[in-house]
Amino acid sequence: WGLSLPSAGVGMQLSLKSSSTKLACHMTNWAQYRPGTGKFTPDNIDPFLCTHVIYALATINSFNQISPIEWNDEQLYGSLNSLKNVNPALKTLLSVGGTVNGVSPFIAMVAKPESRAAFINHAISFLHTHKFDGLNLDWEYPGHNGSPQEDKQKFTLLVTELIKAFEDDANDNRRTKLLLSANVAGIRQTIDRAYEVNNIAPHFDFINIMTYDFHGHWEAVTGHNSPLYGSSVDPVSQIHNNINSSVSYWVSLGAPSEKLLVGFPTYGRTYRLSTGATGLGAPANGPADAGPYTRTAGFWAYYEICDFINTATLGWISEQEVPYATYGSAWLGYDDQRSYSSKVQWLTANNLGGAHVWTMDMDDFSGSFCSAGAYPLINHLRMSLGFTPKPTTTPRPTTTRNPSTDFCRGRPDGLYENPADKTTFFQCFQGNTYLHHCQPGLIYWDSCKCCNWP
Repeated sequence: WGLSLPSAGVGMQLSLKSSSTKLACHMTNWAQYRPGTGKFTPDNIDPFLCTHVIYALATINSFNQISPIEWNDEQLYGSLNSLKNVNPALKTLLSVGGTVNGVSPFIAMVAKPESRAAFINHAISFLHTHKFDGLNLDWEYPGHNGSPQEDKQKFTLLVTELIKAFEDDANDNRRTKLLLSANVAGIRQTIDRAYEVNNIAPHFDFINIMTYDFHGHWEAVTGHNSPLYGSSVDPVSQIHNNINSSVSYWVSLGAPSEKLLVGFPTYGRTYRLSTGATGLGAPANGPADAGPYTRTAGFWAYYEICDFINTATLGWISEQEVPYATYGSAWLGYDDQRSYSSKVQWLTANNLGGAHVWTMDMDDFSGSFCSAGAYPLINHLRMSLGFTPKPTTTPRPTTTRNPSTDFCRGRPDGLYENPADKTTFFQCFQGNTYLHHCQPGLIYWDSCKCCNWP
């Protein structure tokens, strides 16, 4: 766990434990409508799990302004960003984009310099008002709705104008520069149509490659949602539909490898088998039944998958380093801890910036389904990436009572000084007490909630 604390008066950043690897996790504002234990809000987020949390999704209105979509988005923004009172190292971004009636809301906005300027000015104000640390561009996709070449160029203009405005905002107002990231395509044909990679990649703090949805029930034969490598049954038109080929292509086009985050899905894609064949490339006709919580034909959340694989026949696609499962006519390609480990080994070997997860709300976030604790996939991913262990509650002694274990009982979440030892400080979260140590030579200052020189 890396905790960076602001310094007080000496112009330096102090870190208890730092890592260059990012773990950016998406949450969706529609997961709140799933029934029962599938319902997810920011209250379900472990603030120490991911380095960045990306809130999906907001849109762009006819005035070229960021516009919330759900009735309670602004309330949920507050809930999410209050987690930074618990873990000050956590960064949050607001994702803007998607489609409205199949058309990207970016198209009209990027058309003219003045409409781009209106969007950028409003975005800066909106992000600061709601205490986000940055913006995530979710344009799906440049080049789909108009002239591909023109859309590519206007997307580049938007990115370069955004980053210039973010830098000016930071300099003029003496505050931390807003982060800029994007969710970008993993399919080569879309990459070629959508992005001037060498012109935009240097401006992003990180780039989330959507290395999933490479295959799905829209195809006539079974294929894996997020394979690490290609397979011998791939048709020529799909030989690049895998993580290795997709990320390598981004790098070949000029994207810095250290800015690229590999996408890790917490869901699988389903098919309905149409013959007795059950392997990769087996004939299929449409999706299996929708899951009881996600209620959308064609994919299941990991917590729904756990129930399915209890009775299913399990298989491993060795060419692609990913699992699949079948039961009756249902075929499922999904990810588990083993495939996550293979993908982390690959991204580490290729010096990539880390991982992004789609989504937190489709992992077994409550620990109610998979008998493996809360967030079994993302916790495994975090560990595989080499993050330090998350803080744990100080154990209660059975004989002599330690008063510090009760320090946070009844206190609001946040950081507090330890009067008994200035080189340590307490962190309160949900009534639990965490004890942290400053770096050697530093003491905790409650005035800045930071470790600094005495």
